[in-house]
Amino acid sequence: MSNQIKTTILLAILTAVIMWIGHFFGGQQGMIIALIFAGAMNFFSYWFSDKIVLKMYRAKEATQQEAPKLYEIVRNLVTKAGLPMPKLFIIPSETPNAFATGRNPEHAVVAVTDGLLKLMNKDEITGVLAHELAHVKNRDILIGSIAATMAGAIMLLASMARWSAIFGGMSRDDDEGGSGFIGLIVMAVIAPIAAMIIQMAISRSREYLADSTGSEIAQNPNGLASALEKLGAFSKRLPMDANPSTAHMFIVNPLSGRSLMTLFSTHPPIEERIARLRGMMPSKGH
Repeated sequence: MSNQIKTTILLAILTAVIMWIGHFFGGQQGMIIALIFAGAMNFFSYWFSDKIVLKMYRAKEATQQEAPKLYEIVRNLVTKAGLPMPKLFIIPSETPNAFATGRNPEHAVVAVTDGLLKLMNKDEITGVLAHELAHVKNRDILIGSIAATMAGAIMLLASMARWSAIFGGMSRDDDEGGSGFIGLIVMAVIAPIAAMIIQMAISRSREYLADSTGSEIAQNPNGLASALEKLGAFSKRLPMDANPSTAHMFIVNPLSGRSLMTLFSTHPPIEERIARLRGMMPSKGH
């Protein structure tokens, strides 16, 4: 199954979960309200998430005079990829990492850390930047934002269900023979876990696709493979001070080695990504 089909199915499941929660609370009308709620969150994410994330990491826009090599590499890659030139930002962090954001290719942003520019050679930086531009080309930023906001909506609705179970659950229990209370508990516990797992599956699927597309853009899979080896090592030795809600945006999990969130990783195993890039492992389910 291709990554695109898999992503479509997973997004459909997320939508279905939101509709189920809405229907549970208010029947057909509740289902419509839940969909409108999710749509409003997606609209906000589409227009403002890039600015919020860049501010969160104190990223500063880099001029061509300040980062000529970075501009040269990116300009060469966007020419090959047939993409417009993105804005380039630098994050003041010694941990090597990078992410792309922006609502579409015409408004894309690529952000890299100081550590990435200092610790990687030109081929490795090219591989990382090609991976991020692949996310732009594949519209992964929009897909990731939608998945994150839908998962957030489910978690918010599940939180409401928990409070409803605490304060109103017993009356539902009397009226419905226990089914209402049990339904609230199931929703409060199962729905957010399901949303998180689906969001992570979407993110992992898009990472494999970006590795593949990025290698085609850079015309050198070994550059990205070598970069991933370094990124994996440094993320364990020098974990980044990152917000778990944005971990899925980075090329490797910035929380690696220090957070319980790594139990629910948004990224595929680095070893498997490297093996795929170097042709050591047969491709599984693109």
